[in-house]
Amino acid sequence: MAMTNIDVFYEATPNPQALKFVTTTIMTSESVNFTDAQAATRSPLAHKIFSFPWAAGVFIGPNFVTVTKQEWVEWEILADPLSELIKEHLESEQPVILALPSQEASDTEDNPNDTPVIREIKKILREEIRPAVAMDGGDITFDRYDEGRVYLQMKGSCSGCPSSMYTLKEGIETRLKERIPEIQEVVAV
Repeated sequence: MAMTNIDVFYEATPNPQALKFVTTTIMTSESVNFTDAQAATRSPLAHKIFSFPWAAGVFIGPNFVTVTKQEWVEWEILADPLSELIKEHLESEQPVILALPSQEASDTEDNPNDTPVIREIKKILREEIRPAVAMDGGDITFDRYDEGRVYLQMKGSCSGCPSSMYTLKEGIETRLKERIPEIQEVVAV
């Protein structure tokens, strides 16, 4: 029996090429970024979205999907049909994300081999930064820490967003330097 009463509505993001589609149901416990159709084979929903030639990226969060489009098409044409496609997918109870055979530790979860500085960086990302950028349909994850530089990955609406470098330097870098004085710079990868 298919689910009923799932609503999907969309919100603008700071990135004009990305729109955030919020659902009234929890779709997944993880956040996954897909940058092309080949990578989207793990997500039947992302795979459907990438079947359209205008799709440039799909980021799936716990209760939202951020879709990034090509510049040559307008949201006025795409938003309502895409909202319906997501709603129909969820109501049909098809999987959103397929489980990996062996789950690796998240790039923001603590690892026993992490240094105290890396653990603190991940804690700040997990508790302060990621929830804030998720409100705009994006995500920022830890890549590595090397010689005073923190390398982060911008995902969802944060990837390619005109204001992402401002957020990275004035927001995230400032906050991390406040708490961890040995940090010299934050860099997007």
